[in-house]
Formats: sequence, structure tokens, C-alpha cells
Amino acid sequence: MEKSIIKLIENSLKEHWDLPALSDYKGSTYHYKDIARRIAKLHILFEECGLEKGDKVSICGRNSAAWGTVLLAVITYGAVAVPILHEFKADNVHNIVNHSDSRILFAGDVVWEYLNEQMMPELEAVILISDFSVLQSKKKNIAKVRERLNEHFGKKYPRNFRPEHVSYFTEEPEDLAIINYTSGTTGFSKGVMLPYRSLYSNIEFATCSLEELKAGDSVVAMLPTAHMYGMSFEFLFEISKGCHVQFLTRLPTPKIILEAFAETKPRLIISVPLIIEKIYRNSLLPILKKPSMRALLSLPVVDRRVLRAISNKLNATLGGNFLEVIIGGAAFNQEVERFFRKIGFRYTVGYGMTECAPIISYEEWSKTPLYSCGRSTTNMEVRIDSPDPQNVVGEVQVRGQNVMLGYYKNPETTREAFTADGWLRTGDLGVMDKNGYLYLRGRSKNMIVGASGQNIYPEEIEDKINNMPYVMESLVIESTGKLLALVYPDYEALSAAGKGVDAAMAEMLTAVNAALPAYSRIADVKTLPEEFEKTPKRSIKRFMYQS
Repeated sequence: MEKSIIKLIENSLKEHWDLPALSDYKGSTYHYKDIARRIAKLHILFEECGLEKGDKVSICGRNSAAWGTVLLAVITYGAVAVPILHEFKADNVHNIVNHSDSRILFAGDVVWEYLNEQMMPELEAVILISDFSVLQSKKKNIAKVRERLNEHFGKKYPRNFRPEHVSYFTEEPEDLAIINYTSGTTGFSKGVMLPYRSLYSNIEFATCSLEELKAGDSVVAMLPTAHMYGMSFEFLFEISKGCHVQFLTRLPTPKIILEAFAETKPRLIISVPLIIEKIYRNSLLPILKKPSMRALLSLPVVDRRVLRAISNKLNATLGGNFLEVIIGGAAFNQEVERFFRKIGFRYTVGYGMTECAPIISYEEWSKTPLYSCGRSTTNMEVRIDSPDPQNVVGEVQVRGQNVMLGYYKNPETTREAFTADGWLRTGDLGVMDKNGYLYLRGRSKNMIVGASGQNIYPEEIEDKINNMPYVMESLVIESTGKLLALVYPDYEALSAAGKGVDAAMAEMLTAVNAALPAYSRIADVKTLPEEFEKTPKRSIKRFMYQS
């Protein structure tokens, strides 16, 4: 089979012509034939803009069917897509548009309100994502063509637009397809250059690993499609299979997510840990803490029935139709993971990074060991830079078809990202067992060296803190040679219990330190009045809180 993502998209549009393709949840639905028609119209507009293969097109807006259509139109035209997270500040959007050399910007209406076209002088056109209307243009004919686009479309396809009219170029595997700017827990965004082969390789992995997903199956897209995790596994893969992608166009709170799951009954669920952990804490933990439930769980035979009932309830809460829940994007809380494993919940934890578009390791839910993030996936190799990879923590390094070309206009950082023998340095630390299962320990940049030279992994301490009562989230940093825990307390729970913040944090500190070796104990706790600043994939922006 030809290893072409463009042909996968082209064939899917033809084969699934009459099936629903993209929906805005509780809004409009577009079938594959509608998407193909809109792509064709955008290609006409691109031609009139003078857009050429390899030119850059930025896309910045909330998840929507129109957003997905624009992305498909850009990459099937042969232009380079520059997806920008709509949560980025205006200055960051301006910088990315300029740094990427984008000629066209597709902007969401809310995004456009806070942007300044004077700060993006090289842009030739700004187009509204929702209806493709021209907001700004340096060429008068572009707006005129948009006004008469249906007429141009009718002249090009005078006898109706049919599947045989869907015919796109054939890409070269190493050609640049996407520049994805990292959302960054460690500071400045870098433009990750992803070739067509890395996009295809990710879809090939998903196709082999999730064979049961069929055309017509429903998937809820709740992660940012501008981020590679959401783009690859909530959108591009599903489109290649003929699935129905339903975009949550609002902020994906647990309430909205569960409502969408109940209604659409998704066949596959892609999530970040924070969402699943919130469902556990809000829906399951209050039940588990009841004295009557604790009593039942203490009975050897009854406990299995109770756990089975809890598992069934959780499955029903998530729509009851999913093959598995794939969790990635950040570390998964070990207490939650242990409980899900105990009740036989169908979840698995994967691992990846933007630089691999994004997948590195995965294993299906029934095979993966506890706390592992799987084994190297299709077309990828993983090694640990350690004298004893099974027992001594080292940097995770990878190579294979998923790996980026480098960082856009940043050759020095690109060189630093690779070893002398061509492996990508992930910056993550971990070990690997004899069967090739990977266990992450944290980020190398986050690792703290103790007073006696011991390696301290703050993520492992944070995991313990986050399991304590009255804690929503935490961050462990080094301050004046000691470990400081920054904590965002559960103020609502504290108020309901009539407990003071200082007393609760003192109890937490005592309990956590009792479970830690002396060299990694917390010296003090500082509480925050509001939750931590986060990236769109819900990882804490650690660099903002470093001393």
C-alpha cells in the first residue's frame, strides 16, 4: 500500500461520501461529501491567493468542524499548516505567524478580536474560520473571488461535484507538512517541523493497534486539535477510517464531556490525565469514602461484586461503547491508576511528544503493566541512556519514522536535540524492563539534585501530595536549597469540612514526609489562591513557578 497520508484522506472522502464526518456538538453536521466540497472551494481560493505548495498557512481558533476542514484543505493542497493554539496570547500568535513565514491566517472570530494585523506585516490575507469570509487582504481579487466562490466552483464542476473529482497531489515523505509550535512547560515555543511521513506513521500505528474502530463510529474531540495529540488521534486517524468526529466547541469541563459521551456513545476516548482524574475524584471518590462502601469492600467475596458494579457505572458514565480510554499528555496519578486497574477499567497510558507527531510508546489496555506507558510503537525505537536501563534511570531517547525534521529556523537547537548517532533526546527520564515496557520517572530539566547528590524527581513527590485530602494540584520546586511544595488546595472541600487551610496543609506535609526518604522530604508548603497556569493539554507551566 502506498504510504501516503494524502491518499488516505482522498480515499476516505470518496469511500465514505454519504457518512457523517465532522460535527460541532449540538450544532451542524457535515458529511464526507460536504467536507470534500468545502475543501475543493478552499483550493480555488488558495489558487486565487497565489498560494503555492510549501507556502505556510496559520490556523488559530477553537476546535470546530470548520477548523478541521481548513486543516484538511491546507495539507491536501500541498501547503504547510501552522496550527496555533487559540489559548496563546496575542503577542505569541503574532510571533508564530511571523516566525513561520505564513502567507495566510485563518482566524476564529474570538481570536481575531484581540489580534493586530499591523503586527503581522507579511500576511497577505486573513480569513474567518467559521465561514471562510475574507477579513483582510492585500489583493483585491481575493475578496472578490470569495464573494463569487460558488460561481467559480460551479464553472469548475458544471455537472455536480462527485467522488471522482476528489484528486489531490502525491506528497514526498520527507516534505514538510506541519509546523507545530510547542505549548511548552519550559518556556519559549519552538516550531517543530513534521514531515508527511511522520503523520502517516502515526496513523499507520493507530490503524494497526485499533483495528476494531470502523467507519461510522463516533469519536468526541475534546483535546485541542492544534496540538499533535488531539490532531493525530482525535482527528486525522478518525478521518482516515471514515469515523464521525464530534467537536466540543466549548471548554471541555467534566460536565460537558460526560453529557457528550452519554449522547454520542464514542467508540474511542482520547484523554489527558486531568480529565479522567477529575471524573474519578468528583464521581467515584465520594462513593468510595462512604462508611457503608468501605465496609462492603472489606468483605472478600462481596468486594469483587462491588468493584464490578463500580466499573460498570464508570463505563456507562463514559457512554458504555468505548474500546478503550487512551490517556497521555502528562503523568497519570498512581492512586487513580491503581484503582482503575483494580476494577478492570479499559484504560491504557501512552507516551509521546510533539516532536514525534506525537506517539512514541503504547500498549493495549489488557496487556500493559501497571504504571507503564507501553512499548515502542510501529516504526519507532526507544532506548534508555543508562548503564543499566532496567534499574538505573536515564534519558529516554528515540528514533524512527515519527521523528521530526527539526526546529524551524533553529539549527542550533535542532543539533542539540539529537545525539551524535541520530537519536532524539526527549528530555524525559525513565527505565525499561526486559520486555521493553517503558516506565517514566520525570523530566530531566525538572530533576533536583539533593544536598548529598541524590536525584530527586519532583513528579513522584507531587503524585503523593495530589493523593492527599484537600489538595487539588501541586508543584515541587527547589527554593534556597530546600524543597518547597506549591499547593492549590480544594477550598470547596475545606469549607464544607469546616477545616482551616493551614491546619490541612500541616497534616498533609506530615503524612507525605512520612512516606518519603529523608533526602526528598518537603521543607515547607505555600498555598496558591487559584489553580496553576497550564498549557492547553493541561500540563502545569513549571517554568512560571521556578525560583
